[in-house]
Amino acid sequence: MITKVFAFLVCSILTTNVMAQKKIVQTAGRDLLGEFAPEFARLNDDVLFGEVWSRNDLLSLRDRSLVTITSLVSQGMTDSSLTYHLQTAKANGITRTEISEIITHIAFYAGWPKAWAAFRQAKDVWAEDETAVDARAAFQKEMIFPIGEPNTAYAPYFTGRSYIARISDSQIPFSNVTFEPRCRNNWHIHRATKGGGQMLVGVAGRGWYQEEGKSAQEILPGTVIHIPANVKHWHGAAADSWFAHLAFEILGENTSNEWLEPVTDKEYDQLR
Repeated sequence: MITKVFAFLVCSILTTNVMAQKKIVQTAGRDLLGEFAPEFARLNDDVLFGEVWSRNDLLSLRDRSLVTITSLVSQGMTDSSLTYHLQTAKANGITRTEISEIITHIAFYAGWPKAWAAFRQAKDVWAEDETAVDARAAFQKEMIFPIGEPNTAYAPYFTGRSYIARISDSQIPFSNVTFEPRCRNNWHIHRATKGGGQMLVGVAGRGWYQEEGKSAQEILPGTVIHIPANVKHWHGAAADSWFAHLAFEILGENTSNEWLEPVTDKEYDQLR
């Protein structure tokens, strides 16, 4: 009997959810300054990113991006470093709407000219989102459930952009999860000593589900996927289609969620 639902396909666990630490690998320092300033390059790559940014189990990558952008814009540093951190913020889940509001808020404290300069770079970084907004609106017409809000909290564990809409909080709570084309979550495992696992129900579009060592299964509207506990797997959208599914988490004992490595482009592009 399904008694609990993942607030997000494979992200929130019923009572316990531990944000796994993601090691950040940076080589910009050594690439650009390795011979000229090797110690600075080491501190940049191994300490700033390798240690500080990698403490994302204490402060998420999304929040670190927000703090960094605020600091750079406030100092008027709107050079290539800001462009890099805007791109990183986008990859870490900060949306076009959010970055607009963030820079607007900064403007009242750091100054209007600094905000104008930051907006010029932000518009370029989030330019493709204009097309995404239109595509999202078109996909919404294909299903009765709402697409919801960007999945910012778990963006580090996804390739591409996804969205979450809470459908019910009573009796059997469940959510609708939407993926943009090519978006997929990392390999992961729903741990449990008894019971546990997850169930997916296709809502709209076309997607994939794959267990380690097995061929991928296509998910279409109405497809039901039963995911056993303690099985390594991933799921997401097809390359040429938006995709949405309902996500239900099965009650179990000692449940936890273990995030693993991303599904590589090479693995994903082999799907047919």
